[in-house]
Amino acid sequence: MTLTLITATYDSAETLEACLNSVAMQDYKQVEHLIIDGGSSDGSKQIVYGYQSKIPGLKWFSEPDQGIYDALNKGINKARGDVIGFLHSDDLLPHSRVLSSIAKSIDQNNTDGLYGDLKYVSKEDPTRVIRYWKSQPFNPKLLRRGWMPAHPTFFLKRDVYRKHGKFNLKYKISADYDFMLRVLRDPELSFNYLPKVLVHMRTGGASNKSLSNLIQKSKEDYQVMRDHNFRIPLWSLTLKNISKIGQFLNK
Repeated sequence: MTLTLITATYDSAETLEACLNSVAMQDYKQVEHLIIDGGSSDGSKQIVYGYQSKIPGLKWFSEPDQGIYDALNKGINKARGDVIGFLHSDDLLPHSRVLSSIAKSIDQNNTDGLYGDLKYVSKEDPTRVIRYWKSQPFNPKLLRRGWMPAHPTFFLKRDVYRKHGKFNLKYKISADYDFMLRVLRDPELSFNYLPKVLVHMRTGGASNKSLSNLIQKSKEDYQVMRDHNFRIPLWSLTLKNISKIGQFLNK
């Protein structure tokens, strides 16, 4: 089983090397790692080329794009692995057995995808945990309560993308939520919860780097819920936001 990791970058040299190093240290080597760059001029390309001997499946593509979801869509189009996941340029795989545990779980459980836990860590000090997003076994009833798995931990077979398409670019911040609802509400697909931390995510991403982004995120989440015919979208949105409080307490 080949795993494809897709990393979207734009002037990400400050954190990109740590991201790549976390992939290079993996004990699972059947990996295709696609770097989809938006036209960086900060030395990111040189950093990637420096890791090609350490990550044999590492590939670099660079051209202007319409934002992160457009870049991820380009990566999906280029992916040749059996399973696709995303690793943002400022995120890390926390230990050397992450990818092998993902491949083993999908293979043994014969599922269409899996998700796990995520830790938000300090941008300046990735050893300091800010939030702990602990998930739970999948139940479609949870979706109406605003529940969702952490998208960076969401790994899907490539056939799922063939069936459900890619990210909707009309959403600037919540396209991942829209996509996951499309996939998770499909009764023909099966998912497994792997109760392990799969990603360390630095704070300051698109959805939480400022108050205006948090407001925009809530507006888009609400629209996503309406588009997916939630019965009481405002109530689901409230539950979705309240659920995040516990992530700060359980570290």
